[in-house]
Amino acid sequence: MADRIRVSDLEGGENSEVFNGHEHDASVSFFLSHNQPNTGPELHRHPYDEIFIVQEGTVLFTVGDEQVEAGPGDILVVPPNTPHKFLVTSVPHRQVSIHPAARMETEWLE
Repeated sequence: MADRIRVSDLEGGENSEVFNGHEHDASVSFFLSHNQPNTGPELHRHPYDEIFIVQEGTVLFTVGDEQVEAGPGDILVVPPNTPHKFLVTSVPHRQVSIHPAARMETEWLE
């Protein structure tokens, strides 16, 4: 049987809600982001891929030494152990950040 989880019941803050897979017997975790302009996480990395799906707005990603601008309909795959961060450059902003792990692991670099 499928579990129905309301977004409004997830942990969240000003910029996102978080789905922690281990709390729902799921093998994947994710963020539902809705950042304000000029906000985003600091430089970090994970021991697994992170997949970003930009639904609205424009986002400037830093992935290793590369900068990538992404907009609605773009998907960005960041390889494991690659330093990355993003900065929202236009709103409204909505994106999904998928972590293929039941428990997210983040090493903050800044």
